[in-house]
Amino acid sequence: MAAKPKSNPKNDGNFFAVIGSDEGLVREKALVLYNRLTGGVDDGFTHETIDGIADNSDSAHEICSSTIQALLTIPMFGGDKVVWLRNANFFADTVTGRSQRTESGIESLKATLEKGLPDGVKFLLTAQGVDKRRAFWKFIEKAADVQVYDRIDTSRDDWMDQVGSLVEKRADELGLTFENEALELFVLLAGEQTQQIGNELEKLDLYLGTERRTVTEQDVREMVPLSRAAVVFEIGKSIQKGDTARAISLIDQQLEADESAIGIMRASIIPTIRNLFMAKLIVEKLKVPTGNYQGFSGGLNRLPEADRAWLPQKKDGSGVNVFPIFLAAQGAANFEYDGLQEVMEATMKADQALVTTGLDHRLILHRLIAQIAAARKAPRRQMAGR
Repeated sequence: MAAKPKSNPKNDGNFFAVIGSDEGLVREKALVLYNRLTGGVDDGFTHETIDGIADNSDSAHEICSSTIQALLTIPMFGGDKVVWLRNANFFADTVTGRSQRTESGIESLKATLEKGLPDGVKFLLTAQGVDKRRAFWKFIEKAADVQVYDRIDTSRDDWMDQVGSLVEKRADELGLTFENEALELFVLLAGEQTQQIGNELEKLDLYLGTERRTVTEQDVREMVPLSRAAVVFEIGKSIQKGDTARAISLIDQQLEADESAIGIMRASIIPTIRNLFMAKLIVEKLKVPTGNYQGFSGGLNRLPEADRAWLPQKKDGSGVNVFPIFLAAQGAANFEYDGLQEVMEATMKADQALVTTGLDHRLILHRLIAQIAAARKAPRRQMAGR
């Protein structure tokens, strides 16, 4: 979460903006600010709140006109007035936002603000997105007290670490602590939205009560719902851990929810097996250390370009997408290299069977999971007893 409050010395204390892609946190912070500006008193006559959600460019233009009118109208009974343009959605780089009609309305609003507001009138703007290439954003930066709250970028390798730190901070405020596995699972299920994280932590707080304050993995499984993205990850994690029953149970749940077997195969199973194979190859053939993330990432980056070219790349093209391979490294230690090659071949055949044959899709996936489990090395204690 990028939170960047800024106080502008040129602002006369009458123009405030709370902006960002973290919708829940934007709303939370804006409400706190609105209550402070109004003294917590809104009789329905003194202050004005304008819904900023526009369906099209004409609607956006009309919202701007209504805001201008509200800013220039003196309160009926005198005193200070706060005008809140709430949840505006037409300042972003969208079809509506780029419309000439919308831009005309925004320019009129900007001109009104530049002239200065009447004494006692304050303006609060909240928006989930503002195109920062445009003149209106540059004006906001100069003229307003700005707070920016953006969601954590999940395309970054360290997004889970950032969300984990946020979760631990909020959990500490509630007197909660997480076991390591529980924290990892919670991050995957709750995602990066601050509001969702807060809601799920409150549920766990009530569920645990006052006697027990440590959150276990089982607590998270029982209380935090699985999103589709989380199910995809959970299937992969279960495969890596050798938890065959869990993997099959999740696959069955998805199939019963009308998810396609091909979708499960290509969103979860194939990427998991591919990452396991790449991790095994990197560790055994390229001798990259896996002790910690920084060492693993540095080791990959020091490889010759020819040895890195086949690895998955980040979306922004800035290099190897290290994090999913690093997560797979621990699971890859439970397989022999030849065993993973066989698993790769079995996965390819299962994918082809889903597409080209009339065999039962559930059976194909179950059989593949069993083949993957069979390829795992026996635990050391079992081998020692043989």
